[in-house]
Amino acid sequence: MQQTTDTILMIRPVSFRMNEQTAVNNYFQEDLEIKNAEINAKAQEEFDAFVEKLRAVGINVIVEQDDKLMDTPDSIFPNNWVSFHSNGDVAKYPMFAENRRRERRDEVFIRLESEGFKIENIIDYTSAEHEGIFLEGTGSILMDRVNRKAYCALSPRADEDLFIEFCEDFEYTPVIFTANQTVDGKRLAIYHTNVMMCLAENFAVICLDSIDDKKERKNVVKHLKQDGKEIISITEAQMHQFAGNMLQLRGKNNQRYLVMSEAAHNSLTKDQINRIEKHCQILSSSLDTIETCGGGSARCMMAEVFLPWA
Repeated sequence: MQQTTDTILMIRPVSFRMNEQTAVNNYFQEDLEIKNAEINAKAQEEFDAFVEKLRAVGINVIVEQDDKLMDTPDSIFPNNWVSFHSNGDVAKYPMFAENRRRERRDEVFIRLESEGFKIENIIDYTSAEHEGIFLEGTGSILMDRVNRKAYCALSPRADEDLFIEFCEDFEYTPVIFTANQTVDGKRLAIYHTNVMMCLAENFAVICLDSIDDKKERKNVVKHLKQDGKEIISITEAQMHQFAGNMLQLRGKNNQRYLVMSEAAHNSLTKDQINRIEKHCQILSSSLDTIETCGGGSARCMMAEVFLPWA
């Protein structure tokens, strides 16, 4: 069992813009005063440059084109609707925004099989949408695949009972907490776990300040320490620069990279960078338009492929 993969799926956007349906509880999104076509063109430029950087270090990036007819402004963030597992299982997840549900396309599975991967089983949680219950993939769930633990910050997009059901199906121990951010003077739930926390092989980058409940915070720290992970704390201000939204991947010669945006990289202190670089190299790319309009960053753009080869 490995925590990191060398293969990711990415979706190249064709209708990227600020999604009005997700903006209601994604406080990271902002409106840009430019036309949607221009926003999409900028997002495509950032996307292509990012893919090029990843491929240059030997990460296998499978790029699937988005479908214009679907009108899916957030398709660039596939990690919210699907996860791929080493036993050949694929999970499909229920999404909060109605227009995001159209992102779930079976062509993606056909593409992965054509690349030589084997899909044994599709576990489909999407019927929960009818009850207004959501769990947005590896946005909501952070899996420690080696120690079989799954971390989840509850929010309107991460339902506790469904998360527990996922943990039973995939044999993970659930670690549940709430994470908040300050919005207009109020403490409100952070929409996805993966903007406040990143789990790598030997370390975790986490905004502990966002876990207001002391008992819950202590519990998260206990689990991370138990599994020998160095805890690298970030501030809430750094989290807003997407310093929690990172993913560790493997490139050529098994070299590990912590992948993040330029904004996240620039927000880190020298000490934090040194602590990360003890474990792996940092790879960053400018994702300003995607972050501003989409309210998501590098981690959200990459769906890790752990599937077995056919």
